Amino acid sequence: MFERVKEKIRNYLGYLIIFLFLLMAISLIRNILRISQAKGRVETAEERVSQLKEENERLQKELKNIESEAYVEFQAREKLGLAGEGEIIVVLPDEEVLRKIAPKIYKEEETLPDPTWKKWIHLFGF
Repeated sequence: MFERVKEKIRNYLGYLIIFLFLLMAISLIRNILRISQAKGRVETAEERVSQLKEENERLQKELKNIESEAYVEFQAREKLGLAGEGEIIVVLPDEEVLRKIAPKIYKEEETLPDPTWKKWIHLFGF
């Protein structure tokens, strides 16, 4: 009878070991998946960081350009219509008015003289 109980305990112990092994395997698989997902998130974050660094560099260059005296002068000329010392400002009318007052340009088309046979036809009135 003790042998039977020992045998049942061995069987249960074997089942318990198999069950624990399965639990550990499932836990291991879950951890591997979590690590894989975390790695993907890290890569995505690194890409985003590099994009933001590039954008930051671009914006820094743009800021330097905007703060330059040449840019301020350009904006004053373009937006406010200001001129530098000794410069003359020419204000042109709208495009419609310019088209009306501009002289029309006629293009002369180069044409070859009529061939001889056409001249003969005209001469005889055909």
